[in-house]
Amino acid sequence: MAQEAQAQTLQATALVHEVYLKLSPGEQQWEGRKHFFCAAAESMRRILIDRARFRKAVRHGGELQRTELADDLIAVPSAKDDEILAIHEILDRFALIEPRKAEVVKLRYFVGMTIDEAAEALGISTPTAKRDWIFARAWLFRELKRED
Repeated sequence: MAQEAQAQTLQATALVHEVYLKLSPGEQQWEGRKHFFCAAAESMRRILIDRARFRKAVRHGGELQRTELADDLIAVPSAKDDEILAIHEILDRFALIEPRKAEVVKLRYFVGMTIDEAAEALGISTPTAKRDWIFARAWLFRELKRED
């Protein structure tokens, strides 16, 4: 959340609470840390994407310039809603090609895990997670540039 812009009112605690509410209704039994963190990352991603789409909507002031009202405001991981929506679409395509690498991206980008934490959550080695992260970043960057 440290890389976030000031235009969003979503606080880190509120995001975690929303994720908890989305994950708890069924009282699911998690198959392990990997299963839990992957579900949490996907849930965070969906919340942030929905919030970005909501903010972009014209009826919600999507074309108006936002102004910071308080010092403790936290935003989605991208300063621009267009960018986070583009990353969302590209990440969906990437997940079809390289599912494990896409999970590393979700854990790093949406959950904020370190390489070591993501590797442990996915049950892979740290060097493998580093290679996956480097490859995924390069692939996503190339696809973002291509869409521009």
